[in-house]
Amino acid sequence: MEGQTRRNPPEGPSWVVPFDRRFFDGADPFTRIGGGAIGGKAQGLALIRERILSRLSPQPFDGIEVVVPTLAVIATDRFDAFLERNGLRELALSDEPDDRKAQAFQRAELPAELAGDLRALALQLRTPLAVRSSSLLEDALEHPFAGVYATKMIPNNQHDADTRFRRLTEAVKFVWASTFFREALAYARSVGVDPAGEKMAVILQEIVGRRRGERFHPDIAGVARSYNYYPTGHAKPEHGVVNLAYGLGKTIVDGGTAWTYSPAFPKAPPPYNSLRDLLRQTQTTFWTVHMGAPPAWDPTRETEYMRQLPVTAAEDDEALRFLVSTYDAGADRLVPGAGIDGPRLLDFARLLKFDEVPLNALLRRLLRLAEEEVGAAVELEFAMTLDPRDGLPARLGLLQVRPMAVSEEEVEVTEEDLLRPNAVVTAGFVLGNGARDDVADVVYLKPQRFSADATPAIAAELEPFNRALLEAGRPYLLIGFGRWGSSEPWLGVPVQWSQISGARAIVEATLPQMSPDLSQGSHFFHNLIGSRVLYLCVPHEGSGRGRIDWDWLDGLPAVGETEHVRHVRTPTALRLRVDGRRGRGMVLRDE
Repeated sequence: MEGQTRRNPPEGPSWVVPFDRRFFDGADPFTRIGGGAIGGKAQGLALIRERILSRLSPQPFDGIEVVVPTLAVIATDRFDAFLERNGLRELALSDEPDDRKAQAFQRAELPAELAGDLRALALQLRTPLAVRSSSLLEDALEHPFAGVYATKMIPNNQHDADTRFRRLTEAVKFVWASTFFREALAYARSVGVDPAGEKMAVILQEIVGRRRGERFHPDIAGVARSYNYYPTGHAKPEHGVVNLAYGLGKTIVDGGTAWTYSPAFPKAPPPYNSLRDLLRQTQTTFWTVHMGAPPAWDPTRETEYMRQLPVTAAEDDEALRFLVSTYDAGADRLVPGAGIDGPRLLDFARLLKFDEVPLNALLRRLLRLAEEEVGAAVELEFAMTLDPRDGLPARLGLLQVRPMAVSEEEVEVTEEDLLRPNAVVTAGFVLGNGARDDVADVVYLKPQRFSADATPAIAAELEPFNRALLEAGRPYLLIGFGRWGSSEPWLGVPVQWSQISGARAIVEATLPQMSPDLSQGSHFFHNLIGSRVLYLCVPHEGSGRGRIDWDWLDGLPAVGETEHVRHVRTPTALRLRVDGRRGRGMVLRDE
């Protein structure tokens, strides 16, 4: 943000209270195990606790407890000891498959000085835990590494302490191993960082939520940003944007369907053609921690203890009436709550339109405080539980704060520019800000061959093109359909960063049959911003500003081609311009 000075979070770990082998009943709800660094994510949580929550007046938010959920951080010296004593560093930095690395980490011995502390936790705790990464590089403004490393949710409800201890150590080892998974190594190299210098702290943190039979999850998970790259209606970029979902936040950070709104206009309807269209775009599944019979043992799988269920499975959840509206087909209208039968829309109406719980006002205040402390635009992740009967009292746990990269580079794209005849791509929605004149390679998905059923195969087909262009040192423009990086194939192509890491500009086009909301809450998008990748969004024909000159692209000779993907090289370098201030972008060829 222009005119702001970025401040550093509190130094660690010297100020962090050493772990006293108690968790909820210890001297402090934020402790450390070991004497090394606590990593970027933990530093962000420290900033929330020490500088943001300390300035948050309880008025007018009576009834909402705002906290950093209780946690203990395993510092990086324990990570170093684990690697060195088990001789894992060479394997870790190799190109061996992720599963082989994960299995080797699981077989390795835990440092004795850590085993006792984890055993103490296992003896006293029988509530779900999130075992989260907190690397040295995580949440840096220059290269955020958001979502690149693993988080493992464990139910921690086994009857015997020995089993709880084993499952906890398996989760810690898995997070350590994810430091060197293919995705993490590719991302580090793509932003010019040497993976050998990375170190991983691990956060052991209570999960904000409550138990519902065999399910444990929050009522609301959310991501709030103080800057909005895709404002609509009367909203402006500086008004920010919020994504809300039912259940665990994996729905949002993986690019799934969530409710998106501007905190300046929480009652404004989203830009949909009809109520039926809106219902087709609502959240239909949610993530939860499975508290029932143990699943098949698989310590190298991140979602081992998680389940993705249809929202209809939560129909008996009392709190759902605060989060949904119901479609009354006879009157063709939405009725807030779940008091009548009909299709449910997760629009959080009783909170946002009727302010029964002052969530939006609280988020606006937290974003302002975080911006002041960080000295940049920020992103907050949070989870919330409501009183199932009255909404209040409620508890909001802040899970992460990270800076957002908002470029101040002066780039101007006018409305007239969008009509230029030599434009290969024009867009009225963009992500990022900047200019490039060094791109002559274009990798694009064939419109006539594209279908949602083929998106997993498309992701695999893209990888060889990306690898070859990276090895040749050739940045490229990537053009496709739906949300890039979505975990839901029917919303877009479920690529990993390592499969497109050489793209310096990316186009997301929509189709009549695939036209999801533009995703801002996902980790994938946060890394795009931090990596300075230019991003252009082009609605399908007749639905808004923007176009792609498919005929010109198809007329270029192919450098390489598969069933769904085509690689072409332009005679001269393209000119890429993204005007983040005005929300316009274009890719020009020589006239």
